[in-house]
Amino acid sequence: MPLDAKTLRDFYRTPLGRVARRQLTLAIRERWKRVNGLAIAGAGFASPFLGTFRTEAQSLACLMPARQGAIVWPRSGHCHSVLVGDNQWPLPDNSIDRLLAVHCLEQSERPGPLLREIWRVLKPDGRALFVVPNRRGLWSRMDRTPFGYGLPFSRGQLETQLTDALFTPVDWGESLYFPPVNQRLMLRMAPALERFGPSMSIGVAGVILVEATKEVMAPVGSGKRVAQPAILKPADTRTTAGIRPFR
Repeated sequence: MPLDAKTLRDFYRTPLGRVARRQLTLAIRERWKRVNGLAIAGAGFASPFLGTFRTEAQSLACLMPARQGAIVWPRSGHCHSVLVGDNQWPLPDNSIDRLLAVHCLEQSERPGPLLREIWRVLKPDGRALFVVPNRRGLWSRMDRTPFGYGLPFSRGQLETQLTDALFTPVDWGESLYFPPVNQRLMLRMAPALERFGPSMSIGVAGVILVEATKEVMAPVGSGKRVAQPAILKPADTRTTAGIRPFR
């Protein structure tokens, strides 16, 4: 059963949640350093990590799935959050430069249509960043964290899902190497564990991060590539309440 938006919001207000948010934000910004003038969207429960782009992005959309429910985001100013279905987003084709999916893919009942909708709204040179629970990590085995719900992934499983949906993974990484406990000493050690984490044995991290590009050519028979039809089932783009560019 997927977590609701209120439960996810409350987790990121706990000491453990604040540290997890900080470390994941650093990992995300390491990959997306320059986003000035870009259209950025978050899918799933990405609002804790979208705030870092508010002063740079041309526009922001926070797409919250109906199975989780929605909260108002941000708390002040124009609302940029909107309740959506997995394959019915109020965004035009080829309209998003960067899409961040957190608490999204692992909680979807139908990952295929969800990935096709992400493919539809991404620009041809756009990039999607997926943050999913690591099947071999501690965080996916404890229900005290939101990464302990839904379907965790191995790298191989995630790569298969993405390539089947016409995405090309271009960068892999991991984060949340510290154990998911609310002990003050352990939380203070979290930044050091994150720095040394990549040198540890493979599989200890809590989440996998993969950045992927949109394939606009599909392979056929003898290795030739042909243009992939761009039109899937379009969403109703006449109403985009809650998705407004920053002034």
